[in-house]
Amino acid sequence: MLQYPDIDPIAFSIGSFSVHWYGIMYLLAFVSAWLVAMHRAKQPDALITKAQVENLITYGAFGVILGGRFGYVVFYNFDYWLTDPLWLFRVWEGGMSFHGGLIGVIVAMLIYAKRIGRPFIGLMDFVAPMVPLGLGFGRLGNFIGQELWGRVTDVPWAVVFPKAMDPEGVARHPSQLYQAGLEGLVLFVIVFWFSAKPRPRGAVSGIFLVAYATFRFAIEFVREPDRGVALVGWMTRGQLLCVPMFLVGIGLLVYAYMASNKGSKVE
Repeated sequence: MLQYPDIDPIAFSIGSFSVHWYGIMYLLAFVSAWLVAMHRAKQPDALITKAQVENLITYGAFGVILGGRFGYVVFYNFDYWLTDPLWLFRVWEGGMSFHGGLIGVIVAMLIYAKRIGRPFIGLMDFVAPMVPLGLGFGRLGNFIGQELWGRVTDVPWAVVFPKAMDPEGVARHPSQLYQAGLEGLVLFVIVFWFSAKPRPRGAVSGIFLVAYATFRFAIEFVREPDRGVALVGWMTRGQLLCVPMFLVGIGLLVYAYMASNKGSKVE
């Protein structure tokens, strides 16, 4: 087993102002999204121009932050929220949900697509490759912050987190790193490669949903379930939320290619 490296969650301080690694990971997530968007905007058939990328990132950022926070509160801590409604706005206390962030981005892209007169599904296809690297950076932030760790295990690469964070002091799967690798790097390679060639409208979004749901569902088997969140049979809350993602992704792929064969596009 491995001992958790002594990583200070504060990257550096300037006087009384402290910069946390988690904040840096968010910054890297948005920078990586911007770089991917600028690359895709250079393509001849790009739906978004380079001049529109900044607004696209801004809309997406609001969607991620607002949706991620609201999703965490509703999906994982709804009962607690009912007892303390203002907790929703105390974002400094931590807590974000990918599934909530995804819903937030979908809403933000609906608004932006209408504003610029672009097809919503086409815009989501443009955005899909921008997301995975940000997810990877976020999971690295989780590891540095010693949160969302894995289940108890005896594999040689198991990590023992400090007892201040994990009172049990047992060896656990570094599930945050598994997620950074699969939901971040591997998912990016798959979606970016798939989107590099012309695809029927909706197919890129479908691949993203199917691949993410598959990876997240698998990793949940070695990830410690969120405390206070009841399991649904043998499934965790995260796995349950992945099921509709997977089904929608399959539906998008089938519909996209069927529509393409008929000479039409998914709007």
